[in-house]
Amino acid sequence: MTESEFIKLTEAVFIRIENGFDNCTTDVDYIFDGQVLELEFENGSKIIINRHTLNQEIWLAAKSGGYHYSFSNGQWLSKRDGSELFSKLQELVRLGNGDEIQFL
Repeated sequence: MTESEFIKLTEAVFIRIENGFDNCTTDVDYIFDGQVLELEFENGSKIIINRHTLNQEIWLAAKSGGYHYSFSNGQWLSKRDGSELFSKLQELVRLGNGDEIQFL
């Protein structure tokens, strides 16, 4: 995959995540600088998601650990545990503040 294809794919991921939070009732602040998306919950916990262009991965960091996701067969899959990016993010949000969120 070319760098521009990777950036286009990851931009779609960030938009999907932002839309998920914009369309739910969970109390979360987020800042996106074009490279890193930082989510901060009411209790002070954070989730950091960033694009790592060199490795063509999306990195997700939370209190429970870090995950590296690569695009494969139309999904972002973790090299660590095989999880899918949006499923893991849903799980982390649920663990962080008890809320359910959908990333459609």
